[in-house]
Amino acid sequence: MTNSAVQEEFLRSFHAVRPAVTAEAFGRGRGPDGRSSYELVRDRVAGHRRVLDLGCGDGLLLDLLARGGGRELAGVDLSPQSLALARRRPALRAARLHTGRAQELPFPEGSFDACVSHLALMLMGDIEQVAAEVARVLVPGGVLVCAVGGGAVGGEAYERFVRLLRRAGEHSPARIPALGDPRVRGREGLQEVLRPAGFGDVEWEIVPIDIGGTLEQVWESVSGLYDLAPMEERAVVRLREDFLADVADLITPEGTVPCGFTVHLASAGLTRPLRRTSLPPR
Repeated sequence: MTNSAVQEEFLRSFHAVRPAVTAEAFGRGRGPDGRSSYELVRDRVAGHRRVLDLGCGDGLLLDLLARGGGRELAGVDLSPQSLALARRRPALRAARLHTGRAQELPFPEGSFDACVSHLALMLMGDIEQVAAEVARVLVPGGVLVCAVGGGAVGGEAYERFVRLLRRAGEHSPARIPALGDPRVRGREGLQEVLRPAGFGDVEWEIVPIDIGGTLEQVWESVSGLYDLAPMEERAVVRLREDFLADVADLITPEGTVPCGFTVHLASAGLTRPLRRTSLPPR
């Protein structure tokens, strides 16, 4: 199997068990202005009528986009279980939802004015082909907007969890496959990927997102990370015990735990159509 095939098989297996994990973990998070990371992406494509969501999962972002009315929406995801949840959303009855890969989009050229992706683009292999496909299905002047995961906020629960997780991983022989292309996690790297496909300069904004809450709420959020998938049940139980003990000093008088991470909001416009001769035969 190719590296991309291994990555995608892992993601399918993971989301078959936890099809709504991303929305469950981060949907309640809020930035400094009160918007979630999903809402931040939504608002970047205000005014665009035909919108495609790459890695749409259970459809939370598409649902938010649908509330504005008058949009033609589509989504692609590797997980049929996640898409089954998306199809249950009343607002998405008219949306075109496809099980598939972002490297082989099932849409004609120029089908969309905007493409969005929430914490998914950074997981995709063969990223140049993803960029080429996005450029193919966008109209000239169309825009790509994505949220890319950043690091933990220092001194809070997420940072402590990552430290404990790394320590636990040192004693576990099982590892998840390397996911995505690391270039996508930085502005210069993403621009390196997108520019050959015809995109202009990447706009880049770093936004802190608060997913704090009760101990159990915070644990449910952080324990959705892919890294826990290969761990034995007893190892996860031990990690949970260690985490709850480690963050006890962070609990506020109101009974909440501060927990934050950063999201990188990136956007780029399609300044010139990709030359179709550079695409593989379809």
